[in-house]
Amino acid sequence: MASRFSELVIKCEDPQRLAEFWAEVLGFTVIDSGEGYAEVGPAEGFGGLQPTLFFVVSTDPRPERLRLHIDLNPTDRDQDAELERLLSIGARPADVGQTGEESWHVLQDPEGNEFCLLKPRVAS
Repeated sequence: MASRFSELVIKCEDPQRLAEFWAEVLGFTVIDSGEGYAEVGPAEGFGGLQPTLFFVVSTDPRPERLRLHIDLNPTDRDQDAELERLLSIGARPADVGQTGEESWHVLQDPEGNEFCLLKPRVAS
């Protein structure tokens, strides 16, 4: 028997703000929130195949560069259209030393956490 990846916990300054941003990015809903935390996931709630994102308030200093980041693949549009959508809801371009020849875009969420927008994946 194996374990299932159920949630990713992200420390941040404003859990509600990041929950709203990531819910919009992923097509999720805010499934739980309270003082100092918010969780987003699929509309059907807990227990599905997709992990939830759990945002918890933290005043710890943010490391200069995160050791973990999220990669996204557009599901219903091409990469350029998805990039435009992400920028319109608050994502910002990030420079982490890319050459400009990459097939992905490096972005930041409203608190500066890096994530990558890859090309759509074709199911095999």
